[in-house]
Amino acid sequence: MPQDPAPPLLRDTSPARPAAPAAAPGGPSGAGAFDWLDAAGAARRDAGLVRTLRPRPADSPLLDLAGNDYLGLARHPEVTRGAADAAHHWGAGATGSRLVTGSTELHARLEAELAEFCGFEAALVLSSGYAANLAAVTALTAPGALIVSDAGNHASLIDGCRLSRARTEVAPHADPEAVRAALTGHDGRALVVTDAVFSVDGDAAPLPALAEVCRTRGAGLLIDDAHGLGVLGEGGRGAPWAAGLAGDGDVVTTVTLSKSLGSQGGVVLGPARVVEHLVNTARSFIFDTGLAPAAAGGALAALRLLRREPRRATRAVAVAQGLYERLTAAGLTAVRPDAAVISVRAPSPEAALRWAADCRTAGLAVGCFRPPSVPDGISRLRLTARADLTDDQLDAAVRTIVATAPGD
Repeated sequence: MPQDPAPPLLRDTSPARPAAPAAAPGGPSGAGAFDWLDAAGAARRDAGLVRTLRPRPADSPLLDLAGNDYLGLARHPEVTRGAADAAHHWGAGATGSRLVTGSTELHARLEAELAEFCGFEAALVLSSGYAANLAAVTALTAPGALIVSDAGNHASLIDGCRLSRARTEVAPHADPEAVRAALTGHDGRALVVTDAVFSVDGDAAPLPALAEVCRTRGAGLLIDDAHGLGVLGEGGRGAPWAAGLAGDGDVVTTVTLSKSLGSQGGVVLGPARVVEHLVNTARSFIFDTGLAPAAAGGALAALRLLRREPRRATRAVAVAQGLYERLTAAGLTAVRPDAAVISVRAPSPEAALRWAADCRTAGLAVGCFRPPSVPDGISRLRLTARADLTDDQLDAAVRTIVATAPGD
């Protein structure tokens, strides 16, 4: 008898659903409440901005230059075993918020080892990098405070600024003097917020210059190092470490566990008094279920593996530089990467979408960034380097991208 090839968790064993009741004449009750969605959807289609979920199989045949698995650890046997062992030992879920039942000894170990690795006094693990940014921005500001936010910052930082109810000044991208001007004349609490490596173009923020501006104006500096951890700094310790800012009393860093560490979750790193304040005031920490033990276990295993194999960090940077050099030598317009993200310009949203689709058809997965996801309105392919890619794979990827490139 043929075997069902699907794993048990993926088989549909639910009972047949009863048929939906017939709609009343004239349409279902309240059916017009969301009629505006039809016009909104049509506008997206006309602008070439429709986004579609595309579930991937467990063993995709595509060469992946779209995900953020910079060190190639998401499927590493040590990391998956760490996740599985944690789930077996602690359970599938955290069972509650961190302040109730959602903190385990595993969470505490992960926080201690991340803080020591990145050079900070303390760390606090949350359920996602998004939640970590919301926690840090909102808890370190208040109505009447001033936030100076880089124009290229990630959406999670932007949303944190909005939720903080502080006055927010958006500074031109990577411009410390503009930040200085925005801070001038403000006497109260102030926070400068920036990505360490910007997720769209892959360029790095001028962190030492920003820190100098903050100190002359008495402002704190919040650095989102989602794309620097595991790639920049000694052995992948991150952009603040590389800039000589790790552990400074006026610097707070957020990181995600879902990129270089191949797992899921977010972390705030900084002085112990900052972490203590977040535990008591940050709503996205207090009212959210704790990070699942499997994610904590996988991240901890990945961190320990990175400590043993620091060359993974330098390899990821080398792969990114190699992609950039090959693509620009072929005549494409790309931004020189400072970490593991490479941005390749496309002439229009429609062209970017078609380019990404043609790459996929040819066996290559690439990211496609279009408005409103990009602050400058310029569409591009977004490529991500992985430390585990071979030179032959890089050559094949470049050939595919060049062969499918749209005309101007």
